[in-house]
Amino acid sequence: MNLFQKIRTNKKLLSIFALVVVSLCAGIFIGRAWTVKTVLSNGSGEVEISRLVNLYSKSRSSVADFNQFWDIWDLIKNKYVSQPVNEVNLFYGAMQGLVSGLNDPYSVYFPPQKAQEFARDLSGELEGIGAEVGTKDNYIIVIAPLPQSPAEKAGLKPGDKILAVDGKETLGMSVDDAIKLIRGPKGTQVKLTITHSDLAAAKEVTITRAKINVPTVAWEKKDNGIIYLRVSYFNQNTGSEFDKTVNEIVKQAPRGIILDLRSNPGGYLDTSVMVASEWVEKGDIVSERASDGKENKYPTTGAHRLAGIKTVVLVDEGTASGSEIVAGALQDYGVAKLVGTKTFGKGSVQDFQVLSDGSAIKLTVAKWFTPKGCGIDHDGITPDIVLDKMAEETKNSKGETVYKDLGMEKAMDLLK
Repeated sequence: MNLFQKIRTNKKLLSIFALVVVSLCAGIFIGRAWTVKTVLSNGSGEVEISRLVNLYSKSRSSVADFNQFWDIWDLIKNKYVSQPVNEVNLFYGAMQGLVSGLNDPYSVYFPPQKAQEFARDLSGELEGIGAEVGTKDNYIIVIAPLPQSPAEKAGLKPGDKILAVDGKETLGMSVDDAIKLIRGPKGTQVKLTITHSDLAAAKEVTITRAKINVPTVAWEKKDNGIIYLRVSYFNQNTGSEFDKTVNEIVKQAPRGIILDLRSNPGGYLDTSVMVASEWVEKGDIVSERASDGKENKYPTTGAHRLAGIKTVVLVDEGTASGSEIVAGALQDYGVAKLVGTKTFGKGSVQDFQVLSDGSAIKLTVAKWFTPKGCGIDHDGITPDIVLDKMAEETKNSKGETVYKDLGMEKAMDLLK
């Protein structure tokens, strides 16, 4: 029985339970409620709106009073029911709360152990389901499952909403907290409640975690001198993998290239710049703008070995961050046609700093813009050729399901 079935089945029981809880708690809260009423009432016992407004104004302040932090610290240490309180946990919890106060899903504080795990992720060493997740409209969503990962094999797709993890609802949850629930040692299982659009169509998917070690760059020869080039992520291994792959591709003297950035969640900024530079001979690949208005530009670099080769870039709603930098630059300079669906829309830059105690902070420090000055944060990039869908499934004469890659078919047509 899944989470939603249990809620429907036990609706009456929950109502009775709630009534019992309210009855038991009434004695605890009635004294405090009466005190508040006394403060807000006039001599006749009627609540005065003016007093309510005045109380609200006194509870709000535009100036941070750090004395209150220490007051709460002391209150917890002296009165919390389970003593002694772990001061280290209190400290790291306070740091996490400080950063979460920015209401930015991409700015996160990591205690030492979590900082190590995040750094390991950036290096390409993963244990989990192999999916990049983010947040939109208070939902935890799948940005992209990595190729050949447990997530992809389980059928997770870009845009899927993760409603619960092992029965724990995720609405309003931070990305970091969701990742803590989803990630785990290889061989263990996690149960996700997911839906792509309609909440009524939610289903449970059980995924066995694994060590994720998928090459980020792959290529193959197609018909008529066309090369298919897939970049699935931009981690610290992508640069060397891409450089080696481009050398191999150039030897083939290709007539055209299909660059597949679908479900690519991004990664390192400098790697994205390096990849885009292979097509762009002059100009800036991307520019950053900080809160003070200062602009930092990243010019093209390298040998531009793929410049002049007719190229089509495949994108979808899972194309995010660094992969949007590549797609945006190639589109703006007119060196490639973008085919697919609108991209994810993550146009911010995060700085990752390790602190003296081994903890770390990932902080949004700038917004990035395409060479023509377009910001894509929240909006995404609209392809030159928009497809209603990227793929479809049909049945062959034997009744077998056949997968048809509509994006690939369109790209091949454009390169004929």
